[in-house]
Amino acid sequence: MASLVTNFSGFVLFFPIGIHRLLSSSSFYLQNPSHFRSKLWYFSDPKWKNLDLYLLLIALPLASFSEFFLFLSFSHHPTYRFSFFQQSFAVLAFWVLIILIILIEYVNSFSVTESFVFLFGGVVFLMEYSVMDKGISGVAGVVYGLLGGLTLVCAFTCFYLAVKPTAFFAEFLLSSGLVFKGTWLLQIGFSLYTNTFGLKGCQKISIMSLTPQMENVDILCDLDEDSLRGAAMMELLFILHAIVVLILGFGLFGVLASKRNLRCGEVKGPLLSELESTSGRMCDLEMG
Repeated sequence: MASLVTNFSGFVLFFPIGIHRLLSSSSFYLQNPSHFRSKLWYFSDPKWKNLDLYLLLIALPLASFSEFFLFLSFSHHPTYRFSFFQQSFAVLAFWVLIILIILIEYVNSFSVTESFVFLFGGVVFLMEYSVMDKGISGVAGVVYGLLGGLTLVCAFTCFYLAVKPTAFFAEFLLSSGLVFKGTWLLQIGFSLYTNTFGLKGCQKISIMSLTPQMENVDILCDLDEDSLRGAAMMELLFILHAIVVLILGFGLFGVLASKRNLRCGEVKGPLLSELESTSGRMCDLEMG
């Protein structure tokens, strides 16, 4: 990622998808845990409610073109420049993934299986991981290294779901991982690419300040102590993000479970009363 805007775009991409999957998969699991099966996308009726998927179909190629344009126009740092091309290719792979999901849902004659698409999704996440920390080091390297760990979690859960789509814990990890990636990308954007919310004693990464002589890209800190403190602060923020996402995931699951129990209680209550009154009348008849 190269700026606050691109990191915010990543947040807009991953966070809503993660929340959507978390809510939909949890609801689906609570309906009948023994029949749960993960889906590529949890479609809704009517079809206009799937607007987020169709927006991705339009937005992802535009994002890929933007990254490729930066690759063509950027000349300050060769390694950082080439990373734009790699990121463009990774975004394009996500776009192909969206196309496969739509084809499987709406084209009956399409012969590709869901397991294959899950495998392809895992490969796409690995592609993203491979280009994530190119040309960066120091505090930025630590930050993007943590993001890479989240990407690996998403990749391996996709591989696992390709083999065992009934594993709800893998679906839960994938959904939570997407949410986590979104929030962490937003945190990276604020911490590394702005001075207002940046780390104390350090300046933001500015593309225009990069030169070909620089071996790697990192935030500019006044002292080594500031750099060490910045890395420790980002690791602490990562832990806080993990706690918040964990609470959010289990909290949403708990709310959905409680609502389902309430609905079941409303259904069972009158039925139980009717059964009790019926059994009471039968007892009266027998005594008579």
